[in-house]
Amino acid sequence: MSVLTLRLAGPLQSWGASARFTRRTTESAPTKSGVIGLLAAAAGIERGDDHHLTPLAALRFGVRIDQPGTRVRDFHTAHHAVTGKSMPLSERFYLADAVFVAALEGDHQLLTELHAALRAPVYPPFLGRRSCLPSLPIELTLHDHGGIKDALHDEAWQASPWYRKQHRNQNDVELTVLREADEDEHNTADTLRDQPLSFAAAHRRHALRTYVSYSVRIPNPLARHLPRHDPFDALDEESA
Repeated sequence: MSVLTLRLAGPLQSWGASARFTRRTTESAPTKSGVIGLLAAAAGIERGDDHHLTPLAALRFGVRIDQPGTRVRDFHTAHHAVTGKSMPLSERFYLADAVFVAALEGDHQLLTELHAALRAPVYPPFLGRRSCLPSLPIELTLHDHGGIKDALHDEAWQASPWYRKQHRNQNDVELTVLREADEDEHNTADTLRDQPLSFAAAHRRHALRTYVSYSVRIPNPLARHLPRHDPFDALDEESA
């Protein structure tokens, strides 16, 4: 098994797992459906091609929140393409200035092909919605050894320089990981309906997926490494 890691960074992202009428929300981290859709587009897989979607959907998925961003709301207006009639006003939510590391574990050959597809995509990638374009290259590393847990722990912190500077007094940072649950973790796992079954416009379908949430500590490359201060050192000097 190999692991492909991705960097998902852009001015705006939106990863909706559910939509109700004119209210389009976003999860706090990328969904598996959204990331698999991004990879399928890069590989040139058409929306109704469930046969070629299946091996991508079978990949194990996890994501690390390197920079949580800020949730923003927008009001969207549209007109019918044929009649020109105004459509209902919709409320849409986005994540601004967020950065994530996503990881997919599975067959080495498949991940190698997806890694290459991201460098020369058939269809341009976007971060959840077509209006949300990435600001940096998406592909990070193809790990030949270790699993998804190791990749989400070992990948360098990908936060923006301005965000890392705000944490320069910390030698490491604590980041949240959302990862597909192992067999022995299902009793403590949460669920999200973002397991893609079909992207066909006429019968788009998703199943429930179990995931676990935990924290990892990642070295901070901008840490100042201040000398350790022990207030009891002053008492030792006075007693001497």
